[in-house]
Amino acid sequence: MLLLLGIIIGLYISDNNLNNNSLGFSLGDNNKVSKALNLIKNSYVDSVNADSLEGITVNNLLQNLDPHSVYLQPQRAQSINENLDGGFNGIGLEYQLLRDTLFITQVYAGGPAATAGLIPGDKVISVNQKKFSGTHLNPQRVDKVFRGDASTEISLNVSPTGSNNIKTYRIKRGHVDLSSLDAAYMLGPATGYIKISKFASTTDADFRTALAKLKKQGLKKLVLDIRDNGGGYLNTATALADEFLKKDQLIVFTKGVHDERKDYFATDSGEFKDGKLAVLIDEYSASASEILAGALQDLDRAVIVGRRSFGKGLVQQQFPFGDGSAINLTVARYYTPSGRSIQKSYKGGVENYHNEISERMRKGELFSAQSNLNDSIFKRPTQYHTSNGRKVFSGGGIMPDIFVPADTARNTPLIEELGEQQIFTAYVIDKLQPALNNFASADDFIKEYTVNDSDVDKFVLYASNTIKEMDSQELLVSKPGIKTFLKAFAARFKWGDNAYFEVLNSDDATVKKAVASIN
Repeated sequence: MLLLLGIIIGLYISDNNLNNNSLGFSLGDNNKVSKALNLIKNSYVDSVNADSLEGITVNNLLQNLDPHSVYLQPQRAQSINENLDGGFNGIGLEYQLLRDTLFITQVYAGGPAATAGLIPGDKVISVNQKKFSGTHLNPQRVDKVFRGDASTEISLNVSPTGSNNIKTYRIKRGHVDLSSLDAAYMLGPATGYIKISKFASTTDADFRTALAKLKKQGLKKLVLDIRDNGGGYLNTATALADEFLKKDQLIVFTKGVHDERKDYFATDSGEFKDGKLAVLIDEYSASASEILAGALQDLDRAVIVGRRSFGKGLVQQQFPFGDGSAINLTVARYYTPSGRSIQKSYKGGVENYHNEISERMRKGELFSAQSNLNDSIFKRPTQYHTSNGRKVFSGGGIMPDIFVPADTARNTPLIEELGEQQIFTAYVIDKLQPALNNFASADDFIKEYTVNDSDVDKFVLYASNTIKEMDSQELLVSKPGIKTFLKAFAARFKWGDNAYFEVLNSDDATVKKAVASIN
């Protein structure tokens, strides 16, 4: 699960053209950091990895500034930039390693794998005439094999679902688009739903495409889901806010000691400036998500539904090194239109900062609206108000207009472990594929397929092969969530993300509250 990526890395201003001297320090011979590293390299009792040591040293220096200034190893920097730039070179599929065999679980529309005809459930037996299945596979090795320069070729021997036959596919690698839009469908006759997972370079274009399709289906009102969205690019956040606002409305402004105030205003190009709008947030909505939610709340453009957001009001700029590594350095703070900073305190250190979500849970904040307002961070004398005069809060994230407690049946440690171990998808691959073939469409499946207690018992028995100890009380609490996720993962395997979120949202209290608020 990819819930903390954007939160840890933070919000970027897309500008990688500055040289390393812009960082404000030098690693020359007269520098104490450089001298210490040279001493360790040349005089330490054991051999050391110089590159790793330098990375640790720089990262420790940065983490003493704030939790979002970080050093990125080359592979990490590349992965993050690909994720936010909207694609990579490869063949375009998702997979699960099961019994040391690669099973395809998703094929990206329009990618080389989809064009070749690969489908979920196919298992890869050999690659380039060499045995692949049963060779101690791991994600690093798989990525190295499947990704590569565009137009280079890869040969796969594949066994389709339920067959011992082998089909050979010769596939040219190419650019694979990574959409930041997870789902877009109609919740009802006039209400649409769009979920955005990150603020990448393609997000606004993805949103416009999805919105146009939903408008053709009768969309008049919109539920925009940015729960679990850890952020991304600043200019993407402002572009998306622009879709909902009138010309010359202030979206956000940034400023820092070395960075003059910069204001970002809406233009007149938005595609949804008048329809009713609800925005879903939670404790993992951070950074660019908070810019969007804060602007729409301050300007009374949308009703914000859910739980208090993460509380990240710092702006990072990426400075690359020649070896592919990079520094993400905080260069400014951002402020919502009313002038509030939503950055939570990091005086207690990095560890406490990132454990603050757990502290909210311990205090009961995720389950009680009143515990939010009792928190000392919301009792400060400075008052902020929306355009219509409503009081809003600063210093610790975006407070929703409508609070919805966390779903205790879906957020148990057991369900989290089942997800991390990919047991839901493994069970679909091993046990549910024949049943899925009985449904002609996702709509038929969603309406007709049910998971009963007996199905849960079979799943738990299957899961016990991986998770050896499961608490009986936690199992009882988790049963409704297990039923929902089993059906959702089955829907995703066969019909993709739209079907997955349709199942999840069918009994999601936050979605229901949002729909009610705009009706």
